[in-house]
Amino acid sequence: MDKVMSNKFVISLYVLPALLLILTLIYVPIVLTGYYGLMKWDGIGEMTFIGLENYTKLIQDADFWGSAYHSFLLALFSAVSLIGYLGISLILTSKIKGANTLRKIYLIPMLLSSVAIAQLWSKIYHPSNGMVNSFLQSIGIDNPPAWLAEPSLVLPAIFVAIIWQYAGFYILIYYAALKNIPESLIEAARIDGATPLQIAWKIKIPLIAGVIKVTIVLAIVGSLKYFDLIYVMTGGGPNGSSEVIASYMYQKAFGSYDFGYGSAIGFFLLLICLVVTWLIRKLTATKEEIQY
Repeated sequence: MDKVMSNKFVISLYVLPALLLILTLIYVPIVLTGYYGLMKWDGIGEMTFIGLENYTKLIQDADFWGSAYHSFLLALFSAVSLIGYLGISLILTSKIKGANTLRKIYLIPMLLSSVAIAQLWSKIYHPSNGMVNSFLQSIGIDNPPAWLAEPSLVLPAIFVAIIWQYAGFYILIYYAALKNIPESLIEAARIDGATPLQIAWKIKIPLIAGVIKVTIVLAIVGSLKYFDLIYVMTGGGPNGSSEVIASYMYQKAFGSYDFGYGSAIGFFLLLICLVVTWLIRKLTATKEEIQY
């Protein structure tokens, strides 16, 4: 067996299926997206090569930069929300009454599809009989807002739904990382007189710093390419107030049948995600990892 596994040809045969899948499902579509971005194409007829015209149009497109602004707001909001997820995880890993029940509840959103969550929150925000406005009316607010129809309120309303959707995912990651910390370290800190807050800040958080960096990348990059829930809840409206890069790309490609321009937007979004990921890794880089 050792002789077989040391054979480079055999190793190549084992790796080849995975490489072919990665090449077919990831790299080929990326190359084709960049290629289509150089074309004028309605998705059906003949393609016409126009060079960098789509990318020049993209840079000058005020609607695109408006959607990009919304995407970056969502990315910032998602990154900040990680603090809350981490705080909940720290509480769940502590010995508090009801922690087992809470660990089951926060996983519920992970069991639902984005479309189901979008429909749920659309009903919650319903202007006449939704849960939010019914509560506001019960405390004396006679004319509560139409949350998904007000340009100034639609983004915060959607952001709350997105935070709820991904709470279980990030809490689960932090919870698993915190439970992996040796209990002996925590007990030693308690014996030395450290308070729960000091233990969390000085011991637990530094020990899971690597996991936190990964979740920052996931939250920010995931927000930049976010699409499904926003599209189902508002379709980018009203008047583009909730348009993000991915929904704007979809609208141009499948709504206006401008697949060349839509591909240019998609390829530009890929470049943005790569640059943001590189910046996050640079900003959060440390000389050494804490070992335990």
